Amino acid sequence: MAGNVLLAGIVLLGSCVQWLTGMGFALVAVPALVLLLGPAEGVVLANCAAGVICCVGLARGWRLVRPRAMLPFCLAAACTVPAGTWMTRQLPEPWLLLVMGGLVTVAVLLVMRGARVAALRGTRGALFAGAAGGFMNSAAGVGGPPFSLYAVNAGWTVREFVPNAMFYGVIVNAFSVASNGVPELTGTQWFLVCAAMGAGGVIGRGLASRIPEKRARLLVLLLALTGGITAVGKGLWGL
Repeated sequence: MAGNVLLAGIVLLGSCVQWLTGMGFALVAVPALVLLLGPAEGVVLANCAAGVICCVGLARGWRLVRPRAMLPFCLAAACTVPAGTWMTRQLPEPWLLLVMGGLVTVAVLLVMRGARVAALRGTRGALFAGAAGGFMNSAAGVGGPPFSLYAVNAGWTVREFVPNAMFYGVIVNAFSVASNGVPELTGTQWFLVCAAMGAGGVIGRGLASRIPEKRARLLVLLLALTGGITAVGKGLWGL
């Protein structure tokens, strides 16, 4: 029972910050889901939930999506998702926790710095970001940071970034679910996950007008950083 309550709480928090800031479900939820359910189940649940949230978010802004600009991201992600899935099936759990926690930690630090990388521009940069995002999404459930870094280096505005990030989230999570499968949850757990996603959306949208965006984003990144470091610590303890 306690595990189910914790599961619902993690999903609720992730959904809340996603609607509050436009990002962050996977960064916040994946480390905790991995610790609660194990690497494989935690990642595929994050893929499913993040994909659904992106679908709902995209319903309002799909007219602002730039399909031609998104094509390189999606093609590259389709090529690397299977590699991420293969890796998660080969490594023992302690090593998976190390890899996932490390990827989350590094991704958060890069996003916090707003790293400027000349290679993350143009079509070549889109292919690199899409490939890195596809691999990271299927292996660790966090495919958004490479896309975010590309957007920073390309000088995209928030108005451009959000709908295209939602579109990319739908595609890369669909690829990941097709490759990884769906999590093996009980009917009760599925009900709690769906209810928590809905409640988190309502809370997040309600708080969006009350909390400054910069402060909310910093909180999301700090939560994600804490989770990533915790996963790394548990991985090291298990070796």
